[in-house]
Parts: sequence; structure tokens; C-alpha cells
Amino acid sequence: MTQENLQTLRIAIAQLNPTVGDVAGNLKLAREARADAAREGADLILFTELFLSGYPPEDLVLKPAFLKVCLKAVEELAAETADGGPGMIIGFPRQGEEGRHNSIAVLDGGKIVAIRDKIDLPNYGEFDEKRVFVAGAMPGPVNFRGVRIGIPICEDIWGELGVCETLSESGAEILLVPNGSPYYRGKVDIRHQVVLKQVIETGLPLVYAAQLGGQDELVFDGASFAFNADKSLAFQLSQFEPAVVVTDWRREEDGWRCLPGPMAHIPEKEEADYLACMLGFRDYVNKNGFKSVVLGLSGGIDSAVCAAIAVDALGDERVRTIMLPYRYTSEDSFKDAADCAKALGCRYDIVPISDPVEGFLSSLADMFEGTEQGITEENLQSRTRGTILMAISNKFGSMVVTTGNKSEMSVGYATLYGDMNGGFNPIKDLYKMQVYALAEWRNRHVPAGAFGPSGEVIPVNIISKAPSAELRPDQTDQDSLPPYPALDDILECLVEMEMGTEEIVARGHDVATVHRIEHLLYLAEYKRRQSAPGVKITKKNFGRDRRYPITNRFRDR
Repeated sequence: MTQENLQTLRIAIAQLNPTVGDVAGNLKLAREARADAAREGADLILFTELFLSGYPPEDLVLKPAFLKVCLKAVEELAAETADGGPGMIIGFPRQGEEGRHNSIAVLDGGKIVAIRDKIDLPNYGEFDEKRVFVAGAMPGPVNFRGVRIGIPICEDIWGELGVCETLSESGAEILLVPNGSPYYRGKVDIRHQVVLKQVIETGLPLVYAAQLGGQDELVFDGASFAFNADKSLAFQLSQFEPAVVVTDWRREEDGWRCLPGPMAHIPEKEEADYLACMLGFRDYVNKNGFKSVVLGLSGGIDSAVCAAIAVDALGDERVRTIMLPYRYTSEDSFKDAADCAKALGCRYDIVPISDPVEGFLSSLADMFEGTEQGITEENLQSRTRGTILMAISNKFGSMVVTTGNKSEMSVGYATLYGDMNGGFNPIKDLYKMQVYALAEWRNRHVPAGAFGPSGEVIPVNIISKAPSAELRPDQTDQDSLPPYPALDDILECLVEMEMGTEEIVARGHDVATVHRIEHLLYLAEYKRRQSAPGVKITKKNFGRDRRYPITNRFRDR
């Protein structure tokens, strides 16, 4: 059978977890995946966007030395395809005559058969590709062993530049799309809608290969899939799990068709958010070389959920929890923290902070004479705890996990150089009520791929009691903040939807409260700039997506 009348094709989808900057490691992953695909008789293996550099490489692509290393890796892989095994479609950054490109290379028969460049460079939310790349020319299809394949790259199918339409009009028979698409809740359904739109407009089947893994604050959730030209879902790979899956294609009278493949379960709501937090946390710790983590376990909901995520992601032997009590720490907190650590199976130590706190107060007594005790003295407790955790980190090499939620970070209900100390925050982009929902979900389920135990790992009393920083007698969060259901709704309106205060008041909120929360949101920007990175869960996380000035006098009155 000649290439021109090829009737079947086996395409492998490589849904893998590359590491930004680790070209040698990513090259090894690519080789192993190709070997797996070869054993399954694949003709071609499709990798994800910028696979060899890792995605997003950000300003790494400004270094000519880095681009040379990536190109050398492509050339090595190309030479290896002379063995007659699967061809490859693999992403890499390259230096072109006009500038740097986000590119893919098609490799087969021992050489680079074709290169295609990304055209539609995203410049919104977490993306700023126009800063480091230039757009490529409108592409034509690539002839791979007699099959005309169109290869739009990620945003090329999301935007309105007509890339898929051009490929269809110029003879493409199949669209294979390498993607770097970060997670937020409901993203799989949105991807399906985007792909179906292109399938309907072009009349072509489309494969969506999605990257997996955590990269700083972003989580890439995988869940690769394909739709046939008749709009039927051909296969759906798992979310949050690596996979190399070979799919079978057949040429029919009306074009190429993917035969039915695996249909994996796609998690929803709390399950998906928890798995995203777990994967993002695990990859941040492991890819940055930390052997273990340490966190303050207060007996509150935030630290309990963070401890559960840490144990699920890393295993109990890599997680150390510390209770840091002071005179206001309740007996409930002592018991709840100990019970939580016991349920999770992780190490639990108690380090009282009375002596250092009293030492600070003694040192400052003359300077503070004649003033009333208040927030300054409360923050000394938090900063003492932060200092102790950082000392443990320095001594034993464990990364400090910081535990503030998005509600607190929004309104500045956190202490700089205190409870904000840490290297990473797995719940940074979850509002308080979402944290509670994750706790209840985790008590009923063991996440896929988790190292933690089954059963109730977060004591019910932690979930049911009123949240408190315990920095003064009988304190609760609601002394300073509205009830969390109301606070979270106001914040979601302000942050996620950019709603005006009048619209928010119209939802039933008190006008003075809305104005106060808006003021606190803007006021706390300087704190957020100094906070640890954390997993992106919502459409608008602080830092990458929502970028507001620190100096800002605007108020919506």
C-alpha cells in the first residue's frame, strides 16, 4: 500500500508532564513516550505545546543559549526517526528570521519534515505570549506519509483568525492540536465547545492534546480528547493523570474517522478542584527539589485542608505539622489539630510561642509605653509563628506551606511576615466557603493518585466550629468580617466578575459593607504582591490574572 492510498493511521497522544527549562528531562520523556507508542504500532505521536522547553517558558526564551539547546533536542529526535518508527509532532521555541516563535516540528524519516509556527498569540489572563514571541505566517497542512495534517497550535483554535478554516480550505484532512491550556473549574466543557465549533466550521476531525502538570501557579490538567467530523466524541483521556494512548483512524468515503477510544471519567466541582490543588502542590514541591514540607497546624479549617492536600500529594512521611500555641489557643484547637495529624498519619509537634512573644513585648515595652494593646500585639503572635516555621525550614530543608485562603487574601486578613510566610499555598485561589466544601468532599472520598488515608481526615469539629485566628480572647473571624457566605459572594462579584458596587448591592448586600469590602480589596494589594505563589483554581487568580496597582485611589461610589 502506498502512502497516497493509506487507509488506516495510528496516532498516539502524549499527555505528559514536562518541566520548564529541563530540556534533557523533557527529551527523555519524549523518547520514552515514542518507544511506548512504537510498541503499540503507532505511526505518529503528538506531543503538547512547547513540550521540549516546558510551558510556559516565559523569559527563558529570551536566552539564545536556551533556544539552541531546544533546537538541538529537536534535531536529535529527528535523527532518531530514521529507525522507521513513529513520526513525531513536538513543540519547541525557535529563533526565526523575524524573531522568536512558538513552534512545532514534524519529524519523520530521520529529518525535520516541517515546522509550523503559532499564529494567534494569547495576551490575556495568565498569557502574555506577545511579549516574547512573534506570530507565524498562516500555515498550510503538512503531508505526513500521504495524509494532509493541519497543526494549529492551542490559541489558533480559540481565536478568530480563521486558522482552522484556512487549513481546511488548503486541503487538511485531520486537525491535530498541541495545547498548553491551564485548569479552572469547568474548563473541559469549554474546550469541548471550542473544538466543536471548529469541527462544525471545517468539517474535519480534531484531536486536542493537552499538557499535564503544575508549573508555578498554573495547573495543566490534561483531559485530551478528539471529536470526529460528525461531532461525536471519539475519545476522552483522563484528567490530572499522565497517559500515552494510541488511537486508531480509518479513511472512509467522507474523510478520516477516529475509531472509538477510551472514555475516562472527568471530575467535577470539588473533586476537580481538589485534584488540581494536589497536582499543583506536588509538582511545585517535587520540581523545585524539596524533600519535605512543614506547616503550622492550628486546628482551623485552612491549615487542616492544606495538611490533607500535602499528605495526599506527597505522603505522610514528607509532611511535618507544628502546633504553635499561645495563651489564646483553645483546648478545642489543641484537640482538633492533634486529631487531624493523627488521622493523616503525619508528624505532629508542639512548639509553644509564649517565651518569644513575651520577649518581643518586653523589648518593645518602653517604646510602646502609654499605648493601647491591639492589632500590633496580635500580629506579634503571628510573626513569631512565621519566624519559628522559617527556622524549622532553614534547619531541616523543609518548604513552609502557607495556608491563607482567597477570602482572607482579598481583604488583607493575613499578617505579612507571619501567617503569610511560606514557599507555596495550595488553597490560595479558593474562597473560604470553597475550602469548607473541599474539606467535606475529602472526608467522603480518597482522591485518585493520593497517598493519604481514607475516612475522616479533617475532624468534623474543625468544619463546624466558628473560624478564628485566636489572637485575642473569644475572637472569631466575624468580629472583623461579614459572614463568609456573604463575603465570598461580594468578593466573587468584585474579583471574578468586575461588577460595580450598585450591581452587588442589588443582589441584597448592605451598601456600607460592599463599599468597605471593596476598599479592603484595593488596600490589600501590597500584601498580595508579597504573598507566596499558589495553585490557580478560578478564572481570576491574584497575580497572573488580576493585576491591579498598589497605589490606587479609585473607589466605586
